[in-house]
Amino acid sequence: MPVISAPHAFNEPQLFVDLRSIFGRSLFLKCEGFNFAGSIKLKAAVEMVEAAEREGLIKPSSILVESSSGNLGVALSMIAASKGYRFLCVTDSRCNLSTRLLMEALGSRVHTVADLGTNGGLLSARIDHVRALCASDNRYVWLSQYTNPSNWQAHYRKTAPEIAQYFPDLDVLFVGAGTTGTLMGCARYFRQWHRPVRIVAVDTAGSVIFGGAPGRRLIPGLGMSLRPPLLDESYVDEVIHVEETDTVRACHRLAGRGFLFGGSTGTVVSGAMRWLTEHGSDDLTAVAIAPDLGERYLDTIYQFNWLRDVYGEDVLEADATADSSWAAKPEPASHRRRPRHHRQAHDTDGDPYRRPGKA
Repeated sequence: MPVISAPHAFNEPQLFVDLRSIFGRSLFLKCEGFNFAGSIKLKAAVEMVEAAEREGLIKPSSILVESSSGNLGVALSMIAASKGYRFLCVTDSRCNLSTRLLMEALGSRVHTVADLGTNGGLLSARIDHVRALCASDNRYVWLSQYTNPSNWQAHYRKTAPEIAQYFPDLDVLFVGAGTTGTLMGCARYFRQWHRPVRIVAVDTAGSVIFGGAPGRRLIPGLGMSLRPPLLDESYVDEVIHVEETDTVRACHRLAGRGFLFGGSTGTVVSGAMRWLTEHGSDDLTAVAIAPDLGERYLDTIYQFNWLRDVYGEDVLEADATADSSWAAKPEPASHRRRPRHHRQAHDTDGDPYRRPGKA
């Protein structure tokens, strides 16, 4: 029986769900929501805070600040409360009400931006606000999940080895893409592993992480309106984009069997099942990472009035015939295969993610 004195000291690393009985194809879902922060973001939050402590960046007068759509903000709120730090989360209107209330219950301040930023997006507006805070008061310490190497290192050291321990014959790993910390940490680990592992990134439609035109995105978690600086596409073999309606259907399909997962998990599961159906092989050992649970989505993804208003009356009808929901479809333009050693240079001049005072 574990006995802890700090909330971030507990994180269940060993829980996997076999989705075959629900979707008809073998996929092992690594559940990352069983900790006091409720999501995989706890790992990155702990790593970033502890690195800042080691570097002497956090002082008694410091105020931690971060831009987050929700889950990282909760994790940092919990850690700040445990360690006696002050924390300000800068979020936007897509952040679920329950998530904002949770951060405030933990003693954090939450600022919600409403106007678009210099790059025309809500993420850009959040970053602009963080940068303005840091410029106005040197007590603010921006952990910068978008550029902080501790973000991906947390998953290189923890998440990927946890998967490798239980699946030594792993063939394909599905990872959702946001800041790409989880994606890059796992991809780097398995690039050095004893056997080839296909890394499939799952992104939400309307995200510009891997290029393409920006579009409306209402479910927080995965996707970005700016290219994440942590991303190195040479580690990614394929990319799948998932429509939000398919995210919703996957979440309800899981909930119908008693598994209440969050929007990021629904997106990853939907993309993974599409990939497995298109490839038509049931001999692969496939794992997908479930970043979160579903309680924070009760007023959106699991609220029928919200679904009807946002996506229309028939948003769930396509899932009524379970056996055909994941039938093979023609490969869309957004499902792209990538050569293993493709590399791409990144121009970071004028980078909106750059922290004040950093070259």
